[in-house]
Amino acid sequence: MSRHRAEGPARRRSEPQPINTRYVVLVFALAFAVLVLDQVTKVLATRLLSQDDPVPLIGDIITLQLVFNPGAAFSFASGMTWIFTIIALVVVVVVVRIARTIGSGWWAVMLGLLLGGAAGNLMDRLFRDPGFGRGHVVDFINYSGFFIGNLADIAIVGAAVGIAALAVLGLETDGSRANAPRPVAAAEEAESPGEHDG
Repeated sequence: MSRHRAEGPARRRSEPQPINTRYVVLVFALAFAVLVLDQVTKVLATRLLSQDDPVPLIGDIITLQLVFNPGAAFSFASGMTWIFTIIALVVVVVVVRIARTIGSGWWAVMLGLLLGGAAGNLMDRLFRDPGFGRGHVVDFINYSGFFIGNLADIAIVGAAVGIAALAVLGLETDGSRANAPRPVAAAEEAESPGEHDG
């Protein structure tokens, strides 16, 4: 009897966790909204803005100025566009896989922002000039000359800050707390005295 009782927790541990459809929908709905908003604003930026004449948005603190960025932030590694294309693809794939295990609304929001932002810039790198996988990202929000970004960048930075905060708070992607006893462990402890009774 003790052998069958001991097999119970192991069997439960090996069972896959059920997919929370509500959180999965939230991840992809938010990602889609970010992607659409990012692409629409980029189309408007290419049609309405100039690379030479900044348009004040909040005085001189934030202006609108069109830039085609082949690299990362601050135009870093401008000759290695294909590397950032691969990185964006990896981020998208990883987030899509993690989304199936989400059990927290906060994690769903952060991953939705991250997925939407990464997909937004990935679209530029895949389909904009000068060629597939080497496209230049459309940036148009100038932060006092320090750097120029777009809405996808805002979503990515917001997600990074949020994920860091969730990690500090100990909130796992499945909704559990990092230091809290897991249900399987609790079940094992509850059944262990019976095993000794033979």
